[in-house]
Amino acid sequence: MAGNTAPATQQPVKHFNLVRCVAVCLLTLIVLVGLAVLITWLVIRPKRLVYTLENGSLQHFNLNNKHINATFDFVLMAYNPNTKTSVYYDSMESVVSYKDQTLALDTIDPFHQPHRDTARVETKLVAQNLALSPSTYKDLRGEKSSGEIEVDVHYKSRVRFKVGMWKSKHRTLKIVCPSVKLHFSWSRHFENVPCEVEL
Repeated sequence: MAGNTAPATQQPVKHFNLVRCVAVCLLTLIVLVGLAVLITWLVIRPKRLVYTLENGSLQHFNLNNKHINATFDFVLMAYNPNTKTSVYYDSMESVVSYKDQTLALDTIDPFHQPHRDTARVETKLVAQNLALSPSTYKDLRGEKSSGEIEVDVHYKSRVRFKVGMWKSKHRTLKIVCPSVKLHFSWSRHFENVPCEVEL
């Protein structure tokens, strides 16, 4: 009877060794992945993309019977400060809004931005006989009499990043240029607007 007790004591030991081996393997894998991410980050040293609205103009502005007609022209300067990362803008659209009401939108052709590059993105947004809410119509009439209106300009893009031969999956890039002042007088200079970025 005493000889039958040995296998029972060896079973928990084998089970413990298997669990410890799996735990060590998982821990080693986590450490290796962490080191790979750290080394990649140190090599690439990613920096935030910088966007500035450097020009904006308003033409053919007309308010009539709670409708608006206008042409908005903007120039967005996109700066990629990274030394090893380029950006693919596979789709992009821009929207101009006034107090949460969309006035006009435009689409931008896809483009590729190399590293350490500044891209000039031009947009022309046309509001054609667009119906306005009573409050928006009233506020726009008041701002027009002051000689300028203040709008928000938004950009939304599907982007990919490329480092060497590697390309990332698509990500959504949102750019918001708030409180953009557009003057009715050509003599008044447009003030650059730094834009907020969400990625």
